[in-house]
Amino acid sequence: MERLIGNIDAKTDAKGRVFVPATFRKILQPAEDARLILRKDIYKDCLVLYPLNAWEAELAKLRERLDEYDEEQNDFYQYFLADSEVLEMDSNGRILIGKRYLKIANITNDVRFIGMGDTIRIWSHANFDEFMKQNNDTFKMNARKFLVK
Repeated sequence: MERLIGNIDAKTDAKGRVFVPATFRKILQPAEDARLILRKDIYKDCLVLYPLNAWEAELAKLRERLDEYDEEQNDFYQYFLADSEVLEMDSNGRILIGKRYLKIANITNDVRFIGMGDTIRIWSHANFDEFMKQNNDTFKMNARKFLVK
């Protein structure tokens, strides 16, 4: 699958529908199964949108790491899955983000789609701007570590 990259602004409507940016739709729509999985990000107040094949790969990796007979690990897996929802793009290229997810990510109207390779992060403008502001110095330090040889 072609990589999902970019930083694109969009707006939700009163029902919580948002157009998936055209550059991302072109990559997502040719897939055999057009279902998408939405969940809250583990670390940040944003949402993660997985194409079905990326979601299944993520679950396979997770299952390999977890012991289903270990209660703590089983609880983690249940929590991870319970905070997920199946979505489909409508014929206009929109997805419906449920009210619970809009609230979790502090999304009121303006959203920012960030391509992350095989997933898409969906941020409220305020949360993303704050994330960028708070992590600017860390990015610079890590850029020296990971990009400069």
